[in-house]
Amino acid sequence: MADSSERPLVPFNIRDLSPYVAGKTITEVEEEYQPPQISKLASNENRLGCSPNVKHEVVKAMQEIQDYPDPISRQLREVLADHNNVEPENIMIAAGSESVIANLCRTFFLNHEEAITADATFVGFFVQANIRGVTINKVPVTNDYRFDLDAMAERITDRTKMIYIANPNNPTGTYITDSEFKRFMRKVPSDVLVVMDEAYFEYAKKVADYPHSLDYDYDNVITLRTFSKAYGLAGFRIGYAIASEKIISEMMKTKLTFEPTTPAQAAALAALGDQQFIKKTKDVVEEGKNRLYQFFEKHNVNYVPSISNSVMIILPDEQQAIKFTQAMLEEGVILRRINAFGLPNCVRITIGRKKEMKHFEHSFEKVMNA
Repeated sequence: MADSSERPLVPFNIRDLSPYVAGKTITEVEEEYQPPQISKLASNENRLGCSPNVKHEVVKAMQEIQDYPDPISRQLREVLADHNNVEPENIMIAAGSESVIANLCRTFFLNHEEAITADATFVGFFVQANIRGVTINKVPVTNDYRFDLDAMAERITDRTKMIYIANPNNPTGTYITDSEFKRFMRKVPSDVLVVMDEAYFEYAKKVADYPHSLDYDYDNVITLRTFSKAYGLAGFRIGYAIASEKIISEMMKTKLTFEPTTPAQAAALAALGDQQFIKKTKDVVEEGKNRLYQFFEKHNVNYVPSISNSVMIILPDEQQAIKFTQAMLEEGVILRRINAFGLPNCVRITIGRKKEMKHFEHSFEKVMNA
């Protein structure tokens, strides 16, 4: 037998990969701390739940659970195309935005090609790019925690294949403007893909200078959207990409065949048809953010204004961030310390219902006065 002692079983890019660590679940907190109340404000889910129409359609879809799902989500593609004023051929649907990102990485990267993004953005992109063995060129965010597009443009080389921009950014809630996006795109070669991850689009789209990436005629731009945030379907795992027909046709070749599931497709259709629920969601988030800003200003807390459904606070150092999130956890308030996102002294707070935000405020004051 040939000696394979010098050939590692696990490639170096997987061996050195740090897996994504999700926030604690409600069950975990109940078991560990037994607090009288739990408010899960860690993962940017919709704390109102989802449209009441979803349950009925999902139960109906369960009658077909013995059959494989529609592999191209034909009906959902058609409805999404109409909703976004594109053609069905411009859309690919998968099991959440992270599945779409994984698809992008396996479809478009050759060995030794690179990606550019910020150093403090969605961890899922780092994970999926590293799985593919892609070199990630991370550019520091600006002093106000925004993507530095000018610096990113300067990093483009002939090895650059993709640029990833989360807009609004996760976890900071900041965004790039319409004029910044146009200026940036003039500097990007046409053979470099620009991925605009708009997971929080529903919260951001009415901001006056927010760039709607679908409104521009760029063949190299890929827009990502999800049903996990405003639509409240995180547990179903369903997201989609919108791009030129040429790009989508290539992505369809490498898509996992039978994703998303039949119940997930039914849930998305039902959620999409209830825009009143989305309006209610946005109203709750805006009211909650304004209340949180006032609370932070009263207590002299350093925070970053956000156009998503969360707010990031900045603590003096990492140890204080660790101590604060642990103390809040013991009070039943689950927050997200975002060291994995490259911001070890920062904590992200999802906007919840009034009851949850009151719980946050009461626990915050108790922890800070301890």
